[in-house]
Parts: sequence; structure tokens; C-alpha cells
Amino acid sequence: MEYGLIGAKLGHSHSPRIHRAFASYDYQLVELGEEELPAFLKARQFKGLNVTIPYKQTVIPYCDELGETARRIGSVNTLVVRPDGSLFGDNMDYYGFCYTARRAGVDFTGKNVLVLGTGGTSLTAKVAAEDMGAASVRRVSRRGEVNYDNVYDRRDTQVIVNTTPVGMFPNNGKAAVDLSRFPALEGVVDVVYNPLRTAFLLQAQALGIPAAGGLPMLVAQAKWACECFTGAVIGEEKLEEVCRAVAADVTNLVLIGMPGSGKSAVGEAVAQRLGRPFFDADEEIANRAGMSIPDIFARYGEEHFRQLESEVLADFGKRSGIVLATGGGAVLFDRNLPLLRQNGRIYRLRRPVENLDRDGRPLSTSLERLREMEAEREPFYAAAADVTVDNSGPLAETVETILADFNR
Repeated sequence: MEYGLIGAKLGHSHSPRIHRAFASYDYQLVELGEEELPAFLKARQFKGLNVTIPYKQTVIPYCDELGETARRIGSVNTLVVRPDGSLFGDNMDYYGFCYTARRAGVDFTGKNVLVLGTGGTSLTAKVAAEDMGAASVRRVSRRGEVNYDNVYDRRDTQVIVNTTPVGMFPNNGKAAVDLSRFPALEGVVDVVYNPLRTAFLLQAQALGIPAAGGLPMLVAQAKWACECFTGAVIGEEKLEEVCRAVAADVTNLVLIGMPGSGKSAVGEAVAQRLGRPFFDADEEIANRAGMSIPDIFARYGEEHFRQLESEVLADFGKRSGIVLATGGGAVLFDRNLPLLRQNGRIYRLRRPVENLDRDGRPLSTSLERLREMEAEREPFYAAAADVTVDNSGPLAETVETILADFNR
């Protein structure tokens, strides 16, 4: 093995894709138990490694030398075997964190900062925040001086950084703290990158607070690690290119709109063009229920259908790189929108009411009812959509419009 990533659980990692974008070397994922780590490191059967949870501090005693950044932080995420066989450790998370904060406009200068968590990444965030001019930095733990029982007493907090795994796949939808309880809050950074937008990040965005997710940090630290591995210099233009490409790869394309607006047909065509799997939420609901949607409504009522719908959207929303067509009423419920937004870019399809397909749709009983329904739902569609696309013309035209936006 030339290069790779070591950690306890790596099934969610995007690192191979990212490193291949920066260089042509072999890069593998290596899951290790704690008892396997010493022998693996001593064998030196690698040229360089990235290190992730839970070994960023564990690897330090095995290093013959540490870079200045790693020494200051007390955490290592990059290992290199030197020509003499010695092991050098450094911390590229630091550079990734600083890049991500600057990129999102999160300013630490003179600010009171809370860092959630006490692991290796929290040490990185603390030092980086101090270097970027923070007035004070406090780490929040379960039983420390600042903990989750008294954290809301810190009403002067201006920036919060999440370095805990709370909200990370597969436990999506959770947040370590309620951001609305910090009246002076000005910026948020979440190092979690799967999902793209955690509940923590979505809450910050809803509050209008500048916020950065973990994917740019992941890509940026890989760029600096690659430079450490190879000695090559990678420009910021290439870094931005890879950030955009990786984000596009993992972003879901989600279609919303009135029943009969063409979401399934458009979704299938878009998925085919992108080479992605396509899923229809209504079709999945019917499969799970073992009956058609009109039968679900007739036998169990709309409330039961909506519960099934939320369960399906929760499952699909966790996935990455798919095309998803939703039911017409999916975005009417507050619980569903975060499920779609966490990994998705949302496209609303519009079609004149008289052209909507009404066949087999329990709520599309008449043209008059459809007009009422469209008026009722318009605010929800408008609030949910990232982009609104007219679908009253040829299918190919709609598909091209969506792809032009998505690829941009």
C-alpha cells in the first residue's frame, strides 16, 4: 500500500475520491482495531497515511518526529515514512479548518468561541481559533467546567464549532446544542461532512448565521496531506475545483412540485444523463405498504400515508448522489424539509394546472380542487425550492435546464 486512511470505521469516507483528484497514487481505506494499530504502524508497509477517529492522539507515541503544528495541537492526522524509515507526524486538519472558516466568512477575530467536543479535532479547532484571533476559546464536554448542562449560560458566545460526531451519518438529524439559545451567535463551523448539512448546520442557516460544513475542511486537509506525501504544490484554484466536484458527486438532486407535474419522468431522464440511481418516493411508499397509494388513502387515511412518506424520505435523504422524485405534498410538513436538504439541491417543477396529470392521484379530484391546492401549496414550494423550473414544454428542455444549473 502506498497511501491511505486509518481509523476504526471508514465506511462513510470520501477520502479515496478526493486524493485521486489531487494525485495519481494508490489510496486505500484501512479499518483497524485498537489492538491492530501498533503492529501496523511499526511494520511501515506504507509511504503515508491520514489518520481519523479515534487514533489522532493514539499515533503520537509511534512518531519519531512531529511537525510544529502537530506539537502545538497534540493531535496528528498525517503520517509520512521518511527515506530513513522514521515516521513523521503532522496535522493538516489545522489548515483545512482555517480554510473552511475563511471560505464561509466565519470570523474568529476578537470573538468568544465554544468548541463542542474534547477529541483530537477539538484540539485542532481550539488552536486554529486562537491563531485566527479569538478572544476566548472554551471546549465543551459532558463533565468539564463548561458542559452541556451549563453551556447556555455562555450567552456571549459568538462562534460555535462542532467537533463531536453528533448528527453524523447514520445518526442524522441530531444536534449537540440548540443554536437559538445563543443570542450573540455570529458564526458556526461543523466538521461533520456526512451529511453535507447536519441538523446543526441547517439550524444555523435558518437563523441566517454564516456557517461552514465539514466537506471543504476534508478536501482542504487532503490537499495539504497530498503535498506532504508528494512534495508537489497544489494551487487554491485546484482546491476549489475539487471541492466543487466532490460536493456535486455527493449532492442529491431532489424534485418537488404539484402532483402530476412530471417529477418522475424528469427524474428518470436526469438520472440517466447523470448516471445516477433514480428513486420515486411514492413508488417506495407503495412497495413498503404492499398496496397502491389510493388504497393507502382509502384504507388508512392521509395521516398514515404522511407518516410512511416521512419514513421513506428519512431513508432516501441520508443517501448521497441520487435523484429523488417526491410526492406533491412532501414539503408541506416541517419534518420533511431537513431530510431533503441535508444532502440535496431541491428543484421545483411548475406546470399549468390544466396540464397536470390527475390519474391515480387521491387528492387531485377535480380541476377546481387542483387550483385550490396549488394556491395553498405555493408558499411551501417557494420556500423549499433552490431552483424553480418550468416543465410545460418538452421533457428534454426541462432536463437541460436542470442539468445546466446542477453542473454549474
